This record gives sequence, structure tokens and C-alpha cells, in this order.
Amino acid sequence: MGRLIFILPLMAFVALLAYFAIGLQRDPSTIPSVMINKSAPAFDLPAIKGREVGLSSDDLQGEVSLVNFFGSWCISCRIEHPLLMELAREGEIPIYGIDWKDPPGAGAAWLEQHGDPYTKIGDDADGRVAIDFGITGAPETFIIDRKARIRYKQTGPITPQIWEEDIAPVIRMLRGEK
Repeated sequence: MGRLIFILPLMAFVALLAYFAIGLQRDPSTIPSVMINKSAPAFDLPAIKGREVGLSSDDLQGEVSLVNFFGSWCISCRIEHPLLMELAREGEIPIYGIDWKDPPGAGAAWLEQHGDPYTKIGDDADGRVAIDFGITGAPETFIIDRKARIRYKQTGPITPQIWEEDIAPVIRMLRGEK
């Protein structure tokens, strides 16, 4: 019985040490999404100011595309925006935008100032579609396959390195390219 008093705290300490060691091996910047390999949520968003057509989940059918959540208030969105503009100029992939929680006209003014890479844009002023996608902040970008299933989620800005190493390979795989 006397030994048990000394062994139990030691075993608890070893178990706690193992728990923390496993936790330290995980990448804290990776936020898994329960939406991966599930259909994109059904939505029908109105157009932002200056556009006549909004964005709906039906627009995501038939081709591999990106859905990018952004906001005029989002500092990190400014980091990735030049890359999105380059991808749009090159016609690399259709990019659909969802203007998240912006006051009326703010997203349109921001795009007028910085450029508009989006094929279509929806106005998610109340954030309901963002909740359905499970986003945690902006920017967040999803790769959508031909059947409108979410296949990849990028949390935070897309950099050239992330594009080349993580996103472009998934797009090529979904298109059946090598």
C-alpha cells in the first residue's frame, strides 16, 4: 500500500507528460473542418453593391472552383488579395467571393480600390452562410469539386507557397491532371 502512494502520482505525471508531448507535435495553425468531403451548404446570397447577380450554391456545380470568404475590415485579406488577382488574370480557376459581415457597400468599395478577382460575389451581411461553412475568421478559402463538395479548407491568407504546395496540387488532382 505504501508503494502505491508513490507510484500513482508518478503514473499520473507520466500520463500527463505523454499527453502534452502528443499535443506539441500538432500544428496549431491547422484547423480541421468537419465539412471536408461533404456537400457545400445550400445558399442563395444577394449581389453586393454594383453587381446585378449574387452567388448561390448552384453556381458551384460542374467545375473545380475556390470559394473565398473576405471582408473589407479584414487585414489578412489584403495579404492574399494580390495572389487572387493574379490567379484571376491567369484564368487559373473560378474564384467565388463571399463578402462576410460587411456594412452595405463596404465590400464593393474595397474591391473597387484593390481590384476584383471574383467570378461572382455574394453578400453574407448577417454571416449565416459563413456559419454553415464553419468558418472561424477571414480570410478562409475552400476548394469545391465538380459535384459541389468541399475538398479542402485554407484558414488564413493564401500565400504563393501555400498555393504551390497545398492548394494547386489538390486542384490538379480534382481535375484529373498530373
